[in-house]
Amino acid sequence: MEISLPYGHSTLVTHVPNEIEVDIIDAPQIPAAPDPFEEVHMALESLLGEVTWQDYTDAKSVAIAINDKTRPVPLHHLLPPLLERLASLRIQDESITIYVAVGTHPPMMPDEFPAILPDAILGRYRVVSHNSEDKDRLTYLGKTSRGTQIWSNRGYLQSDLKIVVGNIEPHQFAGFSGGVKSAAIGLAGLETITSNHALMTHPGSQLGVYEDNPVRQDLEEIGQKIGIQLAINAILNHNREIVKVMAGEPIAVMQMGIPPSRKTCQIGITSKFSVTVTSPGGHPKDINVYQAQKGLGHAALVTKPGGSIILVAACPEGAGSPHYEEWALGKKTYSDVIESFHKGGFRIGPHKAYQIARDASKFRFMTCTAMDHDLASALLLNPVEDLQTAIDTALAYMEPGERVGVLPYASSTIPYIKTKTEIENNI
Repeated sequence: MEISLPYGHSTLVTHVPNEIEVDIIDAPQIPAAPDPFEEVHMALESLLGEVTWQDYTDAKSVAIAINDKTRPVPLHHLLPPLLERLASLRIQDESITIYVAVGTHPPMMPDEFPAILPDAILGRYRVVSHNSEDKDRLTYLGKTSRGTQIWSNRGYLQSDLKIVVGNIEPHQFAGFSGGVKSAAIGLAGLETITSNHALMTHPGSQLGVYEDNPVRQDLEEIGQKIGIQLAINAILNHNREIVKVMAGEPIAVMQMGIPPSRKTCQIGITSKFSVTVTSPGGHPKDINVYQAQKGLGHAALVTKPGGSIILVAACPEGAGSPHYEEWALGKKTYSDVIESFHKGGFRIGPHKAYQIARDASKFRFMTCTAMDHDLASALLLNPVEDLQTAIDTALAYMEPGERVGVLPYASSTIPYIKTKTEIENNI
């Protein structure tokens, strides 16, 4: 059987013998909205929650938080109707600032902005990148009920109308992205992000869990402290086309958006696989190891302990985090990583090495990547020369009757093991 997986801006193809059962773990392809701009306009016309555009007619300044280059947000569709709506409120172009919410990622340079924003927008509006480590541009807002100290971007905070724009999709420990997250985390200080993400070790911090997820509920508190009034969120299919758009109060947007998001991404299987081949979904999901790790994390949910996981990720930008790379280099085994991480306490950057070690240590793990193989080896990614070699190596360990699973869009897929009732009723 021929298997094709997204890899950077292209695909990789490999083969599995026909006598071996292969399951493609891919949620149903949901049709795109017929007219994406009309979908956005309709969402802006029917705001969710207890808000109306008339509430903001006196706004003298507007701040819009957008995601950076590591997120495939269709800003070319989402932003123009929003900016038109703001203009209808007689808000001047010079009163609007677009904040690139990088979180702990490196700040984006102005020459990188065209990768995420249309020229027409760059020519009319002020665009700035956040820097989580620039304390001179952060303001302290107190603590959440879970003890997270809230430091947030001062310019964003000082704006009369605070908006977030992004996607609702699965998140490996926050449950789902979307809502306030783009600003609550994307425009936060390093200390805030570290404290929030430390909650990922809590048993309730799981992929696809929202209401009782401590990471997610902590960042909802952060969003409330910041005072984010509006969220505009899209749900995309695997072709990264807009399926649905919601706009309004952030909590209302999440509550309305999660059910259709599940339909585009959640899929059940009957039992775990002996071999799982996983791709985060191509660019930008595999732009670096920091992002591509999610492909491993999602595959680990449906792979037998002691089985094989093959991560297919181009990673043209290497590790993607100097904090992660500097900390991980020199660690010789997954046990070294896990032990050092627990001893040193939770830190952003090293947490990525910990996530990889936590999952990879349970499996026979290999990575097919275009990044420098010496660096990949030093990061304990076990790089292979080519995908077919990795497949052949993994298949050699399989027992008769075992199955191969393929996750072509792992980062945007919620795979789970079906219950006995679901299997019996063919749900």
